[in-house]
Amino acid sequence: MHLALYLSDTGLHAGGWRHPDAENPDPMQLETWLKLVQKAEAAKFDFAFIADKLSIDDIYGADIATTVQYRPGYARPEPMALLTALSLFTRRIGLGGTLSTTYGEPFHAARTLATLDHFSHGRAAWNAVTSTNDGEAHNFSRQQLPPHGERYQRAAEFIDAVQLLMASWQPGARVADKASGVYVDASKVSYSHFHGEHFQIKGPLTVSQPPQGRPVQILAGVSADFQQVATRLAEVIFTVQPELARAQLFYQQFKQQMALHGRPPAACKVLPGIMPVVAATQRAAEEKRRELDELVNPLAGLSFMSASMNYDLSQHDPDELFPDIFAHISGSKGRFEYVIRQARQEGKTLAQVAKTYAASASFPLLVGTPRSIADEMIRWVEERACDGFVLMPADMPASLNDFADYVVPELQRRGAFRKEYQGETLREHLAVPL
Repeated sequence: MHLALYLSDTGLHAGGWRHPDAENPDPMQLETWLKLVQKAEAAKFDFAFIADKLSIDDIYGADIATTVQYRPGYARPEPMALLTALSLFTRRIGLGGTLSTTYGEPFHAARTLATLDHFSHGRAAWNAVTSTNDGEAHNFSRQQLPPHGERYQRAAEFIDAVQLLMASWQPGARVADKASGVYVDASKVSYSHFHGEHFQIKGPLTVSQPPQGRPVQILAGVSADFQQVATRLAEVIFTVQPELARAQLFYQQFKQQMALHGRPPAACKVLPGIMPVVAATQRAAEEKRRELDELVNPLAGLSFMSASMNYDLSQHDPDELFPDIFAHISGSKGRFEYVIRQARQEGKTLAQVAKTYAASASFPLLVGTPRSIADEMIRWVEERACDGFVLMPADMPASLNDFADYVVPELQRRGAFRKEYQGETLREHLAVPL
């Protein structure tokens, strides 16, 4: 299986930063992140990647107070600058970062990504996102987030443009021949001439072709609009699948849709997120989960969900049945269709769902011993629900350490995960050649 680390200084669980095991180091210090990435590299993870958002959420109650008081994760470094620094102190692990296709430009993205791939000697990946709420729009001179379908249309064109720009240089273009006075072989550099609905780009790129040809393409989501883009372009998808049967159906349908684009199944790795809570005994693992859940403030969940939905939940009574609001969501849609349907079927209140969502963001929690967690991970891969996983640690660094020190060796002992890196580039780790 393939393993990736969701890189967070505090962990994903909203109670994680409050747990006694949490260290909460300064996220603006490189050592904070380097410690985590080097741990993942020692465990032979395929790659680590960092998410990003272009605003501090202020959807809930139209105010940032709730968000910044109860949820960490906003005062963080810019992803590409961070990954460039991390590339200098790591050797084999892949490094992925998030870029918005809604507010960015393909030329800027291509130049940044190509540079990172050069500096990391072929270990770069990028997660192309469509952004999710009006707060981000307000930071880019726009009044509101564009419609869901429009965002994905722009994203597809954005990715196509980035790939075309990176292809404007062929290998070996730089010759630096002193005798002839030729520095670049002009026959190996070409204009891009990209013409689309959103972008018209002449090119060529001002950075030579990256070591991997182009960095690995990550996409995250589950919606129909997402799948239209991802089945054609993604080489890794990061998805939310709360249960095995649902993951199996998604996996089957996704691979079938890839085939319609002439792509073999192995050309894209499906990696759902998981949040393991590891302990020596089942009882101890369940006790840690209980401790984590008790530390979640419901307001952290309400503000988190509001930002992801791009819908202000403060207008509803948190102690009443979760409202039927799916038609009004303009942010992330795929995951909330499931969340809302389940909440209403089970008669849960808004506050109950918010607290649960803040704990896991709908990712499955694997609570148990290293053996039982390895059992479940292997089961998902063998029963064709995924190609591996994105590890979403509950708290940091304890949850990462527990997984790397105890679960990974169990997976390795059973032949389910590599003991050593076999390649140098991220494409080689993932077995996704151009």
